[in-house]
Amino acid sequence: VRLVESGGGLVPAGGSLTLSCAASGSIFNINAMHWYLQAPGKQREMVAHITSGGSTNYADFVKGRFTISRDNAWNWVNLQMDSLKPEDTAVYYCHAEVWPSIESRVEVWGQGTLVTVSS
Repeated sequence: VRLVESGGGLVPAGGSLTLSCAASGSIFNINAMHWYLQAPGKQREMVAHITSGGSTNYADFVKGRFTISRDNAWNWVNLQMDSLKPEDTAVYYCHAEVWPSIESRVEVWGQGTLVTVSS
């Protein structure tokens, strides 16, 4: 199972970006999907979470600015980022709880995509 992110780049403060993450491989089911960020010199932290049923949760520092969404049929998750701030600059990672079969569960990380917000 692989997760591949796309959509990162350079954007001015106040701008918007949409990150996408596509899952591929042997997939029976995907439970929760997440976006994390890791700023330079800091630990990775959760940005947004979405369950298979569509329930969402956000870190306080992105509430009202970021929106997570997913398509269960096509196994992707997006992160719409609006009103970006320089402090949002980080590598963003997709994470998923995947059941490759009914008998096994794995946690999978994407390779990350860099978001840079200029002031």
